[in-house]
Amino acid sequence: MSFVADLRVVLRGRDFRRLFGTRLISQFSDGIFQFGVAGFAFFSPENQTTALGVATGLAVLLLPYSVLGPFVGVFIDRWSRRQILMVAPIVRGALLLVAAALVAANVPDPVFYGAALAVLGVNRFFLAALGASLPHVVPADRLMAANAVTPTSGTVVTFVGAGVGFVLREVLGGDDFGVALLLVTSGVVFGLSALVARTMDRRLLGPWFDPERPQARQAVRNVLVGLVDGAKHLVRHRTAAATMGAMAAHRFFYGMATALGIILYRYYFTDGDPEAALRGITLVLATSGVGYFLAVIITPYATERFTIERWVPIALSVAGVLSAALVLPFQEWGLPVAGFVLGVAGQSVKICADTTVQRDVEDIYLGRAFSIYDMLFNGMYVLAAALSAVILPSNGKSYAAVVIIAVGYPVAALAYRMITTSSRAKVV
Repeated sequence: MSFVADLRVVLRGRDFRRLFGTRLISQFSDGIFQFGVAGFAFFSPENQTTALGVATGLAVLLLPYSVLGPFVGVFIDRWSRRQILMVAPIVRGALLLVAAALVAANVPDPVFYGAALAVLGVNRFFLAALGASLPHVVPADRLMAANAVTPTSGTVVTFVGAGVGFVLREVLGGDDFGVALLLVTSGVVFGLSALVARTMDRRLLGPWFDPERPQARQAVRNVLVGLVDGAKHLVRHRTAAATMGAMAAHRFFYGMATALGIILYRYYFTDGDPEAALRGITLVLATSGVGYFLAVIITPYATERFTIERWVPIALSVAGVLSAALVLPFQEWGLPVAGFVLGVAGQSVKICADTTVQRDVEDIYLGRAFSIYDMLFNGMYVLAAALSAVILPSNGKSYAAVVIIAVGYPVAALAYRMITTSSRAKVV
């Protein structure tokens, strides 16, 4: 099916339209927020960005709440997911207003990062609930179509939000007051998604009642046991686990590419001009967004023709080969094109991962599965940034980093193919 046909099919469901609207509003807001934080952390004239600084910033913003992922799973497997979608935007909006006030007051950076961490923690809670809710509003045979138009459309809207953030920054300025206004705008917009979520029935999105399920307080005490149970459940569904692993591999190499691109633009291509560097990275983000949208169109066709088990390694392998060809010359034109390629490949793999998890994992485990998903999604990105801090020179020009990315993608493709082939042989 085409993207338009997929969208037309899934939009027939009233409840899906409401869940879809909730996602689009929230992720548009998230794009504005992410752009504001990136501009403040990596492209402020007052800050001298280094590879270590990039890694530190990403670790502060992503890794801690990834560690909290198992606790998120406990609650979204027990609480009304519709209520989560109502309350989380309000909490996040309030936190964004606090973060804006902190920036305007020129507080030390660690204080601001603490507020940003809280905002992103609530956001991941929100996104995990959205992922676990999707199977409740579309039939099982439409999950691929739904995954081609919902998380991906949300990602594209995030890029649009980042573009709006860029325009607002140009108008408002890149100083602390301008950043504060960006955060306020993001908070107000995000709060609107709660109004859409409120139109859905409280019981619609699950989870289903299970009299044998322990109370949340007990589950929190045994959260590590629950995480292990969720991981064991995933292992028994090897295709879902392998596709999640492919997504994690992409996030690792994409994280390296991100750190490489930020430092190259900040010091190698622009001679340390932060505004020129920010415009360059914005162009890369824009081309990546186009790639994400193209993945929406081609992934349903590709998986129908090749199957998920073949399309995932194709996407990974192409990403590795083209990344080498485009980045190794270390010319500025190559990075936006590479961003496009990685956008297509990465979002194709993510659509497949979303679909296999939702299709193969039992509903009672979905919350924990998506918590593990989030841990991998963010943790591998931060791990890659940490490695980049070790190997990247001050100007970012590193052949070693490009080789790791170029070779790593095909190796991940081969590992995925071996696991899924072995799994299919056992079933037969």
